[in-house]
Amino acid sequence: MVSSWRVQQAAREIRAGAVIAYPTEAVWGLGCDPWNEEAVDRLLAIKSRSVDKGLILIADNIRQFDFLFEDFPEIWLDRMGSTWPGPNTWLVPHQNMLPEWITGVHDTVALRVSDHPVVRELCSLVGPLVSTSANPQGRPAAKSRLRVEQYFRGQLDLVLGGALGGRRNPSVIRDLVTGEVVRAG
Repeated sequence: MVSSWRVQQAAREIRAGAVIAYPTEAVWGLGCDPWNEEAVDRLLAIKSRSVDKGLILIADNIRQFDFLFEDFPEIWLDRMGSTWPGPNTWLVPHQNMLPEWITGVHDTVALRVSDHPVVRELCSLVGPLVSTSANPQGRPAAKSRLRVEQYFRGQLDLVLGGALGGRRNPSVIRDLVTGEVVRAG
């Protein structure tokens, strides 16, 4: 298990603009402060990912996303709440409440409340984080710290240790409005 001290160090670095790698439920992720455009731009450059695609935000509890949910019908909140925490990502109308460097060209933003203990502790300290798989565009997602270091040697500010959560596949992605599965998990 990762020490609380290491997670607190990672939180301080994220607040200062760091791009980090960390274990999630199924694969390693890259993350940063979603409100820091420079950090997000750097993460996208490291990954060779277009800003147009948008990014996932992760949190340790649903309340961290309350700023987006003010006018949402109860059925939508129940739909998300019944699957969180866990490996379920929802495409949620962002109502222009998030910057384009997070939403890309989409009217929705991808949200997940993680059940991974390292991710949850980190998000409890810093709030929602950008989360994208730790791999250069077009390459398989990293399933080990060694692969993260091979992919991104010298480009990350911190690689937070820990074990993956034991899931074989990344999270299922669903559209909140329609309930439709966009990506099977």
